[in-house]
Amino acid sequence: MFWLSVQQSGFHAWLEKIQDQFIRCFIEEDRYMLLVKGIGVTIKVSLVALALGLIIGFLIALCNLSGKKPVKAIGRVYTDVIRGTPSVTQLMIIYFVVFASIHWSKWLIAAIAFGINSGAYVSEIIRAGILSIDRGQTEAGRSLGLSASQTMTRIIMPQAVKNIFPALCNEFIVLIKETAIVGYVGLMDIQKAGDFIKSATFLPFMPLIATAIIYYILIKLLNFGLRKIEKALRKSDLRR
Repeated sequence: MFWLSVQQSGFHAWLEKIQDQFIRCFIEEDRYMLLVKGIGVTIKVSLVALALGLIIGFLIALCNLSGKKPVKAIGRVYTDVIRGTPSVTQLMIIYFVVFASIHWSKWLIAAIAFGINSGAYVSEIIRAGILSIDRGQTEAGRSLGLSASQTMTRIIMPQAVKNIFPALCNEFIVLIKETAIVGYVGLMDIQKAGDFIKSATFLPFMPLIATAIIYYILIKLLNFGLRKIEKALRKSDLRR
């Protein structure tokens, strides 16, 4: 009985300690609002970067598939440079060098940087998806009187999208997690908010766990939505 009471008292002391840390980290001075605002920043940066990355990726993929050597060289150089340098270095170059004299919002500049970075990876995904479509599909489209652009947009891309959608989903998930480095340019995203709380309270456990949980929930919600979209795209398939 004595040992049991000692265990219970130790457990209650641990609970009180956790409760005290929770209050200090998130309740005092409304520090939880830092995380709430950080979620908004992360989502904004990720969505704009995704849209920009898709546009750039499609254009670069067409460059890489082009039969014209100068155009193909542009795509190759862009892909090699972006994939061969760290994303944090690209972010800092774009923020502190390219946009140094342009007074745009920090989150928008960060989104542009991540969009440029994501475009290189998306271009390879799209290129692989286009090449996965049988060449006969292109020849069939051209024989029906469609132009090269019409064949690409009406025949090739709709089929390629279904093939590359899982890879694009994975790229979006990676993109969300990569935005955790925007604190290097002074943006208060989820990770930076957690770091700020940790510095203010000298309690690393709660802020880091909260940051990890928030990212996990965001990724799970995203996975759920993307699976619904993929399921809708696969309705025309004969697979069971």
